[in-house]
Amino acid sequence: MNKVVVGLSGGVDSSTAAAILHHQGYEVVGLTLWLMKGKGQCCSEGMVDAAYICEQLGVPHHVVDSRDLFQENIVDYLVAGYSAGVTPLPCSQCNKAVKFGPMLGYARQELGIDKIATGHYARVSYDEATGRYELRRAVDRSKDQSYFLYDLPQALLAGCMFPLGEIPKTETRRIAAEYNLKTAEKPESQDLCLVEAHGSMQEFLEQYILQQKGDIVDLEGNVLGQHDGVHRYTIGQRRGIGVAAAEPLYVVALDPGRNQVIVGNRASATQPDCWVQRVNWASIAPPSAPIRAEVQIRYRTRPVPVTVLPENGGDRVKLVFEQPQFGVTPGQAAVWYDGDRVLGGGVIEKAE
Repeated sequence: MNKVVVGLSGGVDSSTAAAILHHQGYEVVGLTLWLMKGKGQCCSEGMVDAAYICEQLGVPHHVVDSRDLFQENIVDYLVAGYSAGVTPLPCSQCNKAVKFGPMLGYARQELGIDKIATGHYARVSYDEATGRYELRRAVDRSKDQSYFLYDLPQALLAGCMFPLGEIPKTETRRIAAEYNLKTAEKPESQDLCLVEAHGSMQEFLEQYILQQKGDIVDLEGNVLGQHDGVHRYTIGQRRGIGVAAAEPLYVVALDPGRNQVIVGNRASATQPDCWVQRVNWASIAPPSAPIRAEVQIRYRTRPVPVTVLPENGGDRVKLVFEQPQFGVTPGQAAVWYDGDRVLGGGVIEKAE
């Protein structure tokens, strides 16, 4: 019998993924990662619900204490990033370093199982011509999470299954109800578990970063107002700046060294290109020549045409947008696609 370890967060998506595989005849083992230190209600409630789902399905349930790993790779990573004036994207970092890698390692070393599955909306295929696994968008584009999975290398893609990748979210709810899963009507969780646990990203960060007043300045260095901490701002932000002006102002740069927030008009927050570092080529080998693709520079932005210029063996690339893009934000992920296939992605280093 085929065996698979299913990562269970206690939400409807992962629960339904486990139920689908169980009813398809897989020998399912549930695995929940304990990520949060302190209050972390999303983790404590999630573990209880995940255990209940496993009881419903009649399958084993394992809990792995991953709190130190999460602290080092996500909490410390976020604090360091915001302190340096960038806006990190924790989810892709978490998927690779905290979730998928350790989960597959645990499955193989402790349970002798070579496959893991999650409730992510994405797909994995195999190209026999190239001998590579390919990460693809989910059929339900409105729920597609391939953007957050771009950093999974071939070794992890080879061991992954995404049972929800072929179905719409409405079907997920229907299946959960059909199987009478406890989580069938459970509300959607927020994108960021830390926000869910702490109320807001600002509340989370201010446990670690001291509020330090500084100047809000324009591009010529004129002082327009005061801020309570550079970490409270992100590139492209318009609301909540706290400065009155004749035209709308946007955050165009952050300078933690001078403790300044730099603002300007929308045009000054628009860039023709950017550099991307820590690149992972998800579905193709690193190219040696420029390629054309479509890129997303944030999860909710529409993909736009781009030329990808690789350097240093593809570990770093320059993205040249067909049309200048607003709010290109250091620390966020840029992910480029060919149709529904994720070609690669990385962390935005700087815009030019």
